[in-house]
Amino acid sequence: MDTQKIVTPSAESLVSAAQAASKKGLPPVEKWNPPFCGDIDMEIKRDGTWFYLGTPIGRPAMVKLFSTIIRKDGEDYFLVTPVEKVGIRVEDAPFVAVDFNPVEDGLEFVTNVDDKVVAGPDHPIRVNRDPETGEPSPYILVRRNLEALIDRKSFYRLVDVGEIKGEMFGVTSGGMFHPLIPAAELE
Repeated sequence: MDTQKIVTPSAESLVSAAQAASKKGLPPVEKWNPPFCGDIDMEIKRDGTWFYLGTPIGRPAMVKLFSTIIRKDGEDYFLVTPVEKVGIRVEDAPFVAVDFNPVEDGLEFVTNVDDKVVAGPDHPIRVNRDPETGEPSPYILVRRNLEALIDRKSFYRLVDVGEIKGEMFGVTSGGMFHPLIPAAELE
């Protein structure tokens, strides 16, 4: 006789588990290995808006809570608790860096879910280029292997504080140079 409990994923069960797990900071989702329970109709759009069942999640506290249990395995994203793992869709990156400020160690970025990280070796900035248009999409590593897309206004501000080093234009933060674009493109 099989006594394994069948878990049906829902936003409510994820909220309950996330609340319990996040009482002491970020939950250790990378250490959890619960069974995969299927996909849930949740999506994070490129602008950082979270949707559940096709409707934007309007409560910032709920989005922030879900953001603490997101994990990326390979190219797939999951919400993970000690007892369940459900797949979600992420259009680009799970977070958006909405601002940055100069601090003693460099540039501190703030995400749409209030994560704060200083760009540096543990939080590098990288830029992808659209192969057709050449448009840059800048990212900063926030935690584990999860990135934030740096929003347009912040990217323009980075360009304002940037410098040329060799053949690249970029910013220095956290004791390292983060290349943004080839210096030749500034002309």
